[in-house]
Amino acid sequence: MDTEIKSDKKKLNKKYWQFFWRSWAIQGSWNYERQMNLGFLYGIAPTLDRIYKDPKDIDKKKEAYKRHLSFYNCTPQTSAFVLGLSSSMEEQYAKDPDNFDPESISAVKSSLMGPLSGIGDSFFQGTIKVLAFGLGINFARQGNILGPVLALLISFIPAYLVTWYGAKWGYTAGNQFLSKLNSEGAMDRVMYIAGIVGLIVIGSMVASMITLTTPIHMGGTFKLQSTLDDILPKLIPVIMTMFMYWLIEKKVKTGWILAICIVGGILASVLGILKA
Repeated sequence: MDTEIKSDKKKLNKKYWQFFWRSWAIQGSWNYERQMNLGFLYGIAPTLDRIYKDPKDIDKKKEAYKRHLSFYNCTPQTSAFVLGLSSSMEEQYAKDPDNFDPESISAVKSSLMGPLSGIGDSFFQGTIKVLAFGLGINFARQGNILGPVLALLISFIPAYLVTWYGAKWGYTAGNQFLSKLNSEGAMDRVMYIAGIVGLIVIGSMVASMITLTTPIHMGGTFKLQSTLDDILPKLIPVIMTMFMYWLIEKKVKTGWILAICIVGGILASVLGILKA
């Protein structure tokens, strides 16, 4: 019995280390189209390979790989939690595919990106890094070897703790939470809520990351941008986002979409239709 318990703990620790180490490499293949999606797939790939190791499950494995190639962007340290939770959901789906909607996995990922990025970036980039290197520079200016040592330690220790325990809690709490949801039949409600939160996150990204406006005006009184803002703030970014989404739905290649953005942006700017 003790041997089985030790074996189970060893397997769990192996999973935690998988999420821990691979979340640190999540930005290694960052791209402009889907940002950290390849890094996230790299982090969850061992889980998918273990779940679908039977050759007859190759189609399910491809489906899972494709599912985790969707857009993903989150602080690396807090991504360990998302990796752990997503892995537990993938395992639950593999056990009970008839009663578990795989779309809930993507919905939960999308709903966690925004809050965890806000917390993670503020804590690590805006607080810990400033504190660590501010203190380190002061010591280094005095010729003290503790300068770079303290800077590295103060940066590393909180990152280590958050990443390790995030991976552990994401996986273990995810398993317990999902088991409870399935027993109570509440998964549909969770997916609905997660979908709403995901849409809110995407909507906020559109509003904050796309800054297109129009300079078109007539005389000194009528300004088209002001009129559009009265109708719906950020209307032009929404329209452009929907246009890009339509192109993606039509299977237009990424290279052509980039060309349309670049050439179209230059023409619209020269003609005085749009400005960034």
